[in-house]
Amino acid sequence: MTPRIAVAAVTFDRPKELSVLLDSINAQSRQVDTICLVDSGTTPAAEVAAAHPNVDYVRSEANLGGAGGFALAALKAVASGARWVWMMDDDAEPTDPECLATLLREAEARDLEAVVPLVTAPGHPERLSFFFRLDGKVTHDRAEVEMLGFLPDDGHFFNGALIRSDVFFKVGLPDMRLFIRGDEVDFTIRLRKAGIRFGTVTTTAITHPHAFSETQHVYGARWHVIVPDSAFKRFYYYRNRGYLIRRYFRVRSFVADVGGYLGYFLQRRDLRGFLGWARSFSTGLRGKGFAPLEDQKF
Repeated sequence: MTPRIAVAAVTFDRPKELSVLLDSINAQSRQVDTICLVDSGTTPAAEVAAAHPNVDYVRSEANLGGAGGFALAALKAVASGARWVWMMDDDAEPTDPECLATLLREAEARDLEAVVPLVTAPGHPERLSFFFRLDGKVTHDRAEVEMLGFLPDDGHFFNGALIRSDVFFKVGLPDMRLFIRGDEVDFTIRLRKAGIRFGTVTTTAITHPHAFSETQHVYGARWHVIVPDSAFKRFYYYRNRGYLIRRYFRVRSFVADVGGYLGYFLQRRDLRGFLGWARSFSTGLRGKGFAPLEDQKF
């Protein structure tokens, strides 16, 4: 029998991008059975969703963030009886109609429980939106990564990841406490700890907006830090980095972050930026600072 496939998608005030995504999903050569769409936006996207009969639309009046939205969407997808769950952000788009079919074929051929496509920058198919670390150096060069063919135990969740539904019973759902920035890192760590077989295939891709400007090299090509472009994103990124270091006792990450951000802000003589990083990072290290969006202070 053909396995049931459900999409777990989230959206927040991007009706045009959402329409493109839904069209591209339903144009796949391998059809999906249902699209579980969680909408936390300030303006409901029900009209866009209604254009596709296979969309199971869930309106959330609370802003759940990416993490909470994916948790709810994935749970709905699993509850639908799907064997595979295809994770999608609303500003992503499969690059060709064979994307899903390729992921399924690779998962079967390699006996994978989760498989991830490459994620390319819109308008720049030769550039990867999110870097890979090869031989200790970061790269956004698609051709360099494609030469490897397959990257075991590595991937960028949740943009286009195809996950077998029983994986969620083994590792749980995305952690809604993280809200944004870091939820995919936490999920990947849990996959590795549980021994889930996963990886990135380089024979297919989706597009997703990049954040090249956030990557800041400090001590050459082998040491960098991520500096998001708004106080909102910086708070969650720094706090969640601290929390994940605490939760999984990531000593190397602690050294890399303290040394990297200290060097970054010292080089720029940015005391205010350093203090903001220190507050958010230490909040995460102490396991504090988790609250609904309206209660957060940036």
